[in-house]
Amino acid sequence: MLSYRHAFHAGNHADVLKHATLSLVLESFKQKDKPFIYLDTHAGAGIYDLDSDWARKTRESNSGIQRLWHEPTKWPELSAYFQILQHLNTEQAGQQFYPGSPEVARQLLRPQDQLLLMELHPQEIEVLRGNLAKDNRVHIHHRDGLEGLTALTPPTPRRGLALIDPAYERQEEYQQVVQAVKKAYTRWPTGCYLIWYPMLAKARDRSLRLLHDLKEKSSFSSLLVAELSVETQHPDLGMHGSGLAMINPPWQLAQQLQTLLPRLRQTLQLDSKAQWRVEWLIEAT
Repeated sequence: MLSYRHAFHAGNHADVLKHATLSLVLESFKQKDKPFIYLDTHAGAGIYDLDSDWARKTRESNSGIQRLWHEPTKWPELSAYFQILQHLNTEQAGQQFYPGSPEVARQLLRPQDQLLLMELHPQEIEVLRGNLAKDNRVHIHHRDGLEGLTALTPPTPRRGLALIDPAYERQEEYQQVVQAVKKAYTRWPTGCYLIWYPMLAKARDRSLRLLHDLKEKSSFSSLLVAELSVETQHPDLGMHGSGLAMINPPWQLAQQLQTLLPRLRQTLQLDSKAQWRVEWLIEAT
């Protein structure tokens, strides 16, 4: 199935968690002069127009990035994230364009770093190429991202991180993510892996199973979880939150997220059931 288009959801609460965390990880990698590589298994279009018909249909950014956009000075730890938003939006455009993960990485990476982007959707890949292909640091592959994750690791340079964030349209994708990351880890054990997942309605949620399998069916050296829920978990429909399972996260990221997530919960909450957590499932040694 290739029906998912992220434009409907661009800038929502899950994007805020994902891209805020990604910006912290990338800034941490940049503290050393050595080059690194960023891999994105499900790159999407790269940049999204929040005034498009698709985005206006759901208006999910209204309860996501729009709640932070006017007050960047309140989020000093996310200055890099807000600089990207400012760069994409001229004074005339206002708050029209929102970066996907590839554009977040492209703007934060240095001249010596590389981006390896994968996207399978035939329309999305063309938009991605139009948005990012002119940058000679960017390498775009039209392929299945989970297959590519194992086929293209270990990358050159070996220092780097991978973002894995499929749409999870099919239940079996959860197990496919676990299998792909396990295979990639055997080939690239020093890589940092960020695995995004949705927290869905009770009848459809598979997040706890995903985390169980990542912890119990692997030999990862560390596994950090960060989750943000903005409302009550409903019985049948909807996504009340999202999370990131992180293997080999940078030093001090857990502490940064423990400070950031309570404030994000307060800003993004839709009801009193909003909550957050940062927890080591496998303690780094």
